[in-house]
Amino acid sequence: MSRKASTAAEVISRIQPGQRVFIHGAAATPRALLRELVAQAPRLSNVELIHIHTEGPESAETARLHEHFRVVNLFIGPNIRPLLNYREVDYLPCFLSEIPALFRSGRRPIDVALVSLSPINAQGFHTLGTSLDVARAATDAAPTLLAEVNRRMPRVHGDGYIHSSRLVAFCEIEEPLPEGTAGTGGAVEAAIGRHIASLVEDGSCIQAGIGAIPNAALAALHSHRHLGIHTEMASDGFLPLIEAGVIDNSRKRVHCGKTVASFLLGTRRLYDFVDDNPSLVLLGADYVNDASVISRNEKVVSINSAVEIDLTGQVCADSVGHRVISGVGGQMDFMRGASLSKGGKAILAISSRTKKGQSRIVAELATGAGVVTTRAHVHYVVTEYGIADLVGKTLGERAKSLIQIAHPDARESLERAWSGTHH
Repeated sequence: MSRKASTAAEVISRIQPGQRVFIHGAAATPRALLRELVAQAPRLSNVELIHIHTEGPESAETARLHEHFRVVNLFIGPNIRPLLNYREVDYLPCFLSEIPALFRSGRRPIDVALVSLSPINAQGFHTLGTSLDVARAATDAAPTLLAEVNRRMPRVHGDGYIHSSRLVAFCEIEEPLPEGTAGTGGAVEAAIGRHIASLVEDGSCIQAGIGAIPNAALAALHSHRHLGIHTEMASDGFLPLIEAGVIDNSRKRVHCGKTVASFLLGTRRLYDFVDDNPSLVLLGADYVNDASVISRNEKVVSINSAVEIDLTGQVCADSVGHRVISGVGGQMDFMRGASLSKGGKAILAISSRTKKGQSRIVAELATGAGVVTTRAHVHYVVTEYGIADLVGKTLGERAKSLIQIAHPDARESLERAWSGTHH
């Protein structure tokens, strides 16, 4: 190190009461520093912690310390979800593409950025590792940059370089990164994956997140050729396609030859793959999720999911009724970007029923449900029972198409509900 490392306690001692502190997210959650932040909570008050979703129990612990911290979630992960009360633990709805502007413009000014970095290189640079997303903007905007330098954090190419001279204080650690895993599910997910694959043409540029349905869709693409990746998030699901040569990024018009994402969450296999790998770049969410950037690639296929979809095509993706469970995220960014892309396809993929047997295609959204994607933006809806193409369809035609791909046990009641309210 060109500068002397501190202890975690010395790093956190730089945070003062009344400050707004950005917390690095996903696999780059600075867990060692968060443990120390919890330990030093008694001396702190009126500190706002702001972040997209974090990994590990440490963030949840800060969210329980109401006398010391207020937590503002830009996206809510499972660790924070049970603690959301809209007072001390609140939610700020915002397109992921627009969050960086909140920080840079001073609309939501950052006093301190708490980040996890890769080790220093010979030229004195660290990287933001696995999560660039909104962290690039936060580190640019924050006058005080505090870091844990994790020997296990991969050095990731792109726009995440941080020179050591920017660090007010840092500590060195060696801890495994949080890992997110999701299989390809069962027969339902496999059927959905096959339907999605039938919509994907050779030379398409793919956006997909983590989860059984996106993984099943990716697993069904092995007979395709010359696929590209321009995605908000990259996970292990892409690796077999890259290794098989199915994904070569050769037909992309933006960053041809390179896999583009704004953050990574997966297993150690993914983190090892991206370490010092020039074929993958992480760039800020204000760029990666910009619909005008997305649409410059042709045949963009955006694969997203939802909590429920009503018969007119309105999509609730961030709440169960009034209860917020995730966030607006980048769904609309990519749905719109794919729609504007020449030959692009915006796909919403859902199982026909929840684990409790309730239909995800509904006559009306639940009371309090938030509309993340409007009926005008939805093009394709896919369940295990088929594909509903809503492009150019009237409300009545949409309802008919959606009922046909609902679970058979729900179709009659959906037809009655539609006829009863739209006679």
